[in-house]
Amino acid sequence: MDIKKIVTSNTQLSSILFGTDTIEEIRGMLLAYLFNVELLLLNNTDIPEYIQIQKSDSIRILKNIFSKKSLNRNGYDTLTVLVDVLKNNKSVSHTFEKELGMLFDSILNLSKPNIEVTDTSYLEQSGGNISSKRSDCLDTFSVEMEQAFKRFSWGVDGELEEIRRKNKESILKKLKATDGDWKNWNWQISNVIKTSAALKKLVAISEQDEKAIDSCSNNKIPFGITPYYASLMSPDGQTSWDIGIRAQVVPPFSYSQKMSKYGDVEARSKALDFMREHDTSPAPLITRRYPQIAIFKPFNTCPQICVYCQRNWEIKEVLAPGSLASRQLIDKAIAWYKNHPSIHEVLVTGGDPGIMSDSQLSILFKMLYEIPHIKRIRLATRVPITLPMRINESLIEVLKTYHKPPYKEIYVVTHCEHSNEITPEVVDAVQKIRNAGISIYNQQVLTPYNTKRFETSKLRWDLKMIGIDPYYAFYPKGKEETEQYRIPIARALQEIKEEARLLPGNVRTDEPVFNVPFLGKNHLRAYQDRELIAIKETGERVYLMHPWEKNITNVSTYLYEDVSIDVYLDKLKNLGENVEDYKSIWYYY
Repeated sequence: MDIKKIVTSNTQLSSILFGTDTIEEIRGMLLAYLFNVELLLLNNTDIPEYIQIQKSDSIRILKNIFSKKSLNRNGYDTLTVLVDVLKNNKSVSHTFEKELGMLFDSILNLSKPNIEVTDTSYLEQSGGNISSKRSDCLDTFSVEMEQAFKRFSWGVDGELEEIRRKNKESILKKLKATDGDWKNWNWQISNVIKTSAALKKLVAISEQDEKAIDSCSNNKIPFGITPYYASLMSPDGQTSWDIGIRAQVVPPFSYSQKMSKYGDVEARSKALDFMREHDTSPAPLITRRYPQIAIFKPFNTCPQICVYCQRNWEIKEVLAPGSLASRQLIDKAIAWYKNHPSIHEVLVTGGDPGIMSDSQLSILFKMLYEIPHIKRIRLATRVPITLPMRINESLIEVLKTYHKPPYKEIYVVTHCEHSNEITPEVVDAVQKIRNAGISIYNQQVLTPYNTKRFETSKLRWDLKMIGIDPYYAFYPKGKEETEQYRIPIARALQEIKEEARLLPGNVRTDEPVFNVPFLGKNHLRAYQDRELIAIKETGERVYLMHPWEKNITNVSTYLYEDVSIDVYLDKLKNLGENVEDYKSIWYYY
């Protein structure tokens, strides 16, 4: 998009941007121009409402990114870069030109609106005719979604089940094990795959994947996959249907390189603690960011590692010895809870406490259960998805012992990323939890590997069908080492509006959130929780994230540099997507 051509098409705008060499004069005149355009827009009753909304958004964003306030907060001046592009042909990214070009294009009426305009005159009618036409219109939305759903298989699909059954048989043969071994979670733990050689023995992997895994091994970066989870992969190498599985556990080489820069766990804990847990831990094993709930981390390892893990800085290795906190530290944490009656809920996490023994979990839950003001214990575990055989009758009995509505509640939060992770074994594990009267919720991390059109909506639908309630859809944390897993905030907003909104209300129950370091979750659907304050010459949007305490107390905002929309669209293109299907993404801020 030619930003110079767009600007020079308007005489008044051109005279402002080319009429003086003083940036502050240009800033003042440009803001005055935008305020005047906004005033004319507010008083024009002939413009269709959807165009009014789009223009208002564009004006709001332009005013914000050109303001002195944004410059002072951000230290980066989008206006200076724009003027340099216009006057001196400064070289900038395609994304910068497109972002600014589309914003100006919107207010100058140079191109058609970003949505397909259909005849809606029937809405002004009444009676049976309008009912039928409205119903027909809604049918088209539903058909579009259902057609898209067919692109994304799930693990209880007959064809996929058969592939995985054969894969399981092959893995058992190679590991010289039986079906009884497979169903034993301790056997799964004992045979966790920790090297590229071990994984390559079971399923095909690329040379690049092998290089990345070897780099993790050489630099003591945690890596591990359960045999069960390996059976979910295509045995012949990455395919379109299993990339959402592989991407979670097979790290890109860039990840291992960036992680290895920081040496051992001690060094990483200082450099990679994105959420600043060191600064929000009032006692050992405890993290607190909210009034009535605090995190408890008694177990510091997992049966397998998610590449984009929030706490990759503190996990030494998969199934690391000594990962269970000492009784002395646990007692100190329990004492802290006893002394803080405002805490009514405890989130037991790690690591993955789901692989603690039944007796260890029972002791822990009993200690929390006996604190009068603790009313709810949340067990955060991926084992229903990565190790579903762990959800056995003895574990269920432990959970039921401390689940006593209406006085005490136990509930489970798990982490399913893709419909392909939902298998008959997962369905069985979830039903055991639900049949015990215990609720189970899901937290999904949005990545390029599960945010194709309607892909996340398909996951919501499938989760509800097996008894899991969608809870949070996490915007991926802005960690340097996991940059490959980030998506633009605009895609999360687009997904909410154009895809999730087509689902019934009891299916789209998850809340899209952005985790602000130190402070906690911001609701992405909440317009007032963020401001777009700059567009960098390299294409990234810069946001000012407002804390959740806004309007309650005075807490500092957080400056966040987003991933470029073009970078994300290129990833989707490499995954076989038609990026034209995402063209409205630029209009979400």
